[in-house]
Amino acid sequence: MKDISAVPQACLNFSDLTLGYDQHPAVHHLSGEVAKGSLLAVVGGNGSGKSTLMKGIAGLLRPMGGACSVTAGTRLAYLPQRSELDHTFPARVIDLVSLGLWPRRGLLGRHRPEDRQAVSRALVSVGLESFEKRAIDTLSGGQLQRALFARVLVQDADLILLDEPFNAVDEQTIVDLIGLIKVWHGEGRTVMVVVHDLDLVREHFPEALLLARRPVAWGASRQTLSAENLQIARRYREAWNENAPWCGNEMSADLDHGHHDHVHHPEPARAGAL
Repeated sequence: MKDISAVPQACLNFSDLTLGYDQHPAVHHLSGEVAKGSLLAVVGGNGSGKSTLMKGIAGLLRPMGGACSVTAGTRLAYLPQRSELDHTFPARVIDLVSLGLWPRRGLLGRHRPEDRQAVSRALVSVGLESFEKRAIDTLSGGQLQRALFARVLVQDADLILLDEPFNAVDEQTIVDLIGLIKVWHGEGRTVMVVVHDLDLVREHFPEALLLARRPVAWGASRQTLSAENLQIARRYREAWNENAPWCGNEMSADLDHGHHDHVHHPEPARAGAL
């Protein structure tokens, strides 16, 4: 008899998912599963749909087609790109980090002693233990990103979505943030990270999803990021018509013509059929 407990449970499921803005698709026909406890890098060129996918998972974008489902009971934390945040908001570091408590306490809920302890531990974990009363508009890029990671720590989420967390931060901060991500992975949390540095992905991320508005490859990072697949991704990006109101399956079929045999597809048990 097959050991069902040995089969990884899904944290996320994509079923022919298409996402976009104003009826203009940005992610086309994505299908597959993200297993619980995965550490997955989402990669691709500018405009390939990476941030759009993260917003769709976080529930900030409704699908134009297909579906994205998060397993019931999953606590989710989403960290958008820093460019989407208001750095001038008059708040202290401790205020920013404490926002991670609102899913459990509500925005107006009273913080308990254990909540304050959780915030203090999170600040220590990111190396900002003496920054509680610093205004966020006085922080460097690396310090702000550390504070945002502390907010994620306080959320104690099962599924963590990080959109380009390594952009415009110093090398030591990158090393420290990757260390935190690996701790989360070791705790069995599911972590998805948008990453531009492919060498960073190959070194630290077991799995990768390569997007060029449509999925190009999904599986073990080194196989997914082969020169062949990266070239295919570039061809797909160049082929998209920016003015197209919709991308149906027929467009995907046209783009596949002549390339399909070169695309790396993962084993169904790992990431589903793409």
